[in-house]
Amino acid sequence: LAIIGAIACGAVSPSRPQRTALFALRATQATPTYDASQWADEPALRIGHGFDIHRMLPYGSDEVNGPVTIGGVAFDDFELGIVAHSDGDVVYHSVVDAIFGALTLPDIGQFFPDTDPRWKGAPSGVFMAEAWRQMDARGYRIGNIDVTLIAQAPRMIVKDHPKAEEGKPYDHKLEMVDNIARLLGCPPSRVNVKARTHEKVDSVGEKRAVSCHVVAVLERKP
Repeated sequence: LAIIGAIACGAVSPSRPQRTALFALRATQATPTYDASQWADEPALRIGHGFDIHRMLPYGSDEVNGPVTIGGVAFDDFELGIVAHSDGDVVYHSVVDAIFGALTLPDIGQFFPDTDPRWKGAPSGVFMAEAWRQMDARGYRIGNIDVTLIAQAPRMIVKDHPKAEEGKPYDHKLEMVDNIARLLGCPPSRVNVKARTHEKVDSVGEKRAVSCHVVAVLERKP
């Protein structure tokens, strides 16, 4: 203990066994004690993070399960398809995992395993509906959803799109915001969708995959 004390105050440099003993001592000292009743009520806010990534391949590949679908928007005219058990919507999957994480629930793969034929080709709106159900049952609603889509392609802002207003490009992200808000029963102002490329680096940058991060804040319903 005297040696560990000298190490802790920086008087001597620890050996590997001494470092191990010091870390064990600190872990013991850091163990919290609390009255469980103090933690009984649900907190006012819960925060969760979700991540997903899916491969993309040219149509005609046996692994392709349909068009690339992102945030409920199907990119039917894109030359690549998605490789996934369900429809492979990386935004919806990340949102679901963020909500599950905030509620300290198992991940989306445990709720909807890719070994279950029921979810083969399933629209990810089904998973979003379950996330909303779990959230609502616990007495929460969306505080805000922050989505960061990472994709070299397909492009999110497109010129000369059939849905574009005259003289303006069409922004797919706005449609994604509306889709997420509708499925989670919240105003669109509670949802943000950002997008960036991967600077031509790794599988995402080489258009072999698309990925997404989501942070979700849940608030207690009044």
